[in-house]
Amino acid sequence: MRNPFLSKNPFMSAWLSAANKAAGTARGHATAAAKREISTAQNEIAKQVTDFWTGKAATTQRKKKRS
Repeated sequence: MRNPFLSKNPFMSAWLSAANKAAGTARGHATAAAKREISTAQNEIAKQVTDFWTGKAATTQRKKKRS
C-alpha cells in the first residue's frame, strides 16, 4: 500500500512556489536597502576623514555681522 503522505500535492507545490517567490522579492528589497545604507555610510565616513586630514574640520566659519 502506498503512503499518502509521500505523494505529491499540487496545491502544496503551488503554495510553496508562491511563498518562495514572495520571499525572494522581500530578500531582494532588503538587500538593496542594506546596500544603499552601507554606501551612504561609507561616503559619509570618507568625507569626514578627508575633511579631517585636509584641515577643514579645524577651521570654523565665522558669521558676518550685519552693519
